[in-house]
Amino acid sequence: MKKFDMKRLKFHKVNIDEIDDKFLLVNVYITQLLILILAALLLLFQKPHLGAVFTLKPKETILIWGFGFALIVLVVDLLISRWVPPEVTDDGGINELLFKNRPLWHIALLSFVVAFCEELLFRGAVQTWCGPYWTSIIFAAIHVRYLQHWLMTGLVFCISYGLGYIFIHTGTLWTPIAAHFMIDFAMGCILRYRREE
Repeated sequence: MKKFDMKRLKFHKVNIDEIDDKFLLVNVYITQLLILILAALLLLFQKPHLGAVFTLKPKETILIWGFGFALIVLVVDLLISRWVPPEVTDDGGINELLFKNRPLWHIALLSFVVAFCEELLFRGAVQTWCGPYWTSIIFAAIHVRYLQHWLMTGLVFCISYGLGYIFIHTGTLWTPIAAHFMIDFAMGCILRYRREE
């Protein structure tokens, strides 16, 4: 049996020009699968009542808080992109590469997968142990492409804290999932269709 040589495993910074669409997409889905597995493992130890966490009652509350919060985030993001120089909000081109040639149904699918997996982990599992503040610190830290820019890191922290607040306020994970989905879907559509103009 052949042994795996750890010395041959090397990590290096990848240039955006070296990444193709398939590589990026596979990495997004693998990352989300790992996040889902980690969330499931953490939830096994917590043993929450999933029926209560995933309740759809009252539906109006989920829609008002979820879509209302998403609307606020989108307005703030659009104002920032209008008045702040692009180099301050630059993510290295990853979001544009991810969404620029994607059909609408795939933008929706990606947005839902990311929203569901990340909210299950961060709001469903981590926030129970750490509270919304430390969960938001961790959430901002895993979005490493923004860590070079204090404004984007602060924005990601605030969005995460807001998602944590609406989860606490409504008591259902569907609220932050809906908000996260709408934010990602709207931003994906903006990146996709702005390029065609």
